[in-house]
Amino acid sequence: MAPTGVETGARNSDLNLELGIWNRQRKLGILFDSSTGFTLANGADRSPDLSWIPLAKWQALSLEQRSKFLPLYPDLVIELLSPTDSWFKAQDKMAEYQENGCRLGWLIDPKSRKVAVYHQDQLVEIQQSPTVLLGENVLPGLAIATSLLW
Repeated sequence: MAPTGVETGARNSDLNLELGIWNRQRKLGILFDSSTGFTLANGADRSPDLSWIPLAKWQALSLEQRSKFLPLYPDLVIELLSPTDSWFKAQDKMAEYQENGCRLGWLIDPKSRKVAVYHQDQLVEIQQSPTVLLGENVLPGLAIATSLLW
């Protein structure tokens, strides 16, 4: 995948920092950046912009599994659109994560200030200009101000 532009890179970095601080304080799981690959149940290899799995999933992996694409789905997936990304193609990707067991997903479009929130076995919720993104029951206590993204 080609490198992102500066604005997208800065937004990704801010999101990673916010999630990283939350994760370090609570010690509930492992956070991954866009260089991490996952092999989903349908056989597809994917690398979301940011992803997270609970500690129990990580601990259940062998050392060999930890050194390759992870053979599981992330519980949280975040895709942050860059100016050249397609909202519709990204929705297809997010639906694939959802169908393969992802519990919470955020598709974020900074340009239109729109966020699609994906929950396992539920319809997608489109939020226009939300002020905060919540980790809900997947990442309890996580609240990210969207002012970092707009």
